[in-house]
Amino acid sequence: MSQSLGFIGAGKMVSAIVHSLLRTNSFAPKQISCCSANDGTSEKLSNDTGISRFDSVEEMLAGSPSVLILGCKPQQINELPPSVSEKSAGCLILSIMAGIPIAKLSKAFPQSRNVVRSMPNTPGQIGHGVTGYLFAQSPSLADQKMIEQILSSLGKAYELGEEADLDRVTAISGSGPAYVFEFTCALEEAARAIGLSGKLAKELALSTVTGAARLMESSELGPKELRDQVTSPNGTTQAALESFSADELRTIVRHAVEAARARSVELSHE
Repeated sequence: MSQSLGFIGAGKMVSAIVHSLLRTNSFAPKQISCCSANDGTSEKLSNDTGISRFDSVEEMLAGSPSVLILGCKPQQINELPPSVSEKSAGCLILSIMAGIPIAKLSKAFPQSRNVVRSMPNTPGQIGHGVTGYLFAQSPSLADQKMIEQILSSLGKAYELGEEADLDRVTAISGSGPAYVFEFTCALEEAARAIGLSGKLAKELALSTVTGAARLMESSELGPKELRDQVTSPNGTTQAALESFSADELRTIVRHAVEAARARSVELSHE
């Protein structure tokens, strides 16, 4: 079986993986194929990258891809034709869909050589993502390297110890970018409330958050130490941090993460 990839779905995350794998010369366009619903995404991805495009999953599987990546919407897994199970025999199945447990994936692809469930996040679109993943069974060395190669194209990839960790990862890095976006919105709103113009409020909020993130990434110091560096005794930052503490910011964040994890668990059982 050739070392080739077949993608079901051609949305933003699939597109990010394909572009990254081609950019790093990990695969040639002729080794990658895709198919999707009639929404134009697979046509665009094929035109942009030169990979093969098929009208159906069955047609794509006729080419015997080594790895089948499930990048469609979670509900669409129930819409796959029964013949897909047989035609994907021997494939390594990699899911980047949210909320679909390994047991369901294994049931849908009983003849696959292994199943991998993963949870990437949206910064993967620019190569700065975080992905947690878990094999259904102990993988071969070749399959381990293959999955690391594919998922690390999105950024950092971490193999997890148990499936419950995927719900925890979902609550932190999967949903986490939205927490940062929401904080940025709140900072912009606060800037407007104290009298800054709309344009300046937006630019200050965005530049402050992205600048702080880049500083954390490049510094040898942790976020706590960096926070302490900018916090002078009885200064403006201390006043703001004391307000955060009084409003129990960390409790708010913990409750949000717990809610996200609980919902991830619920989705896995639906």
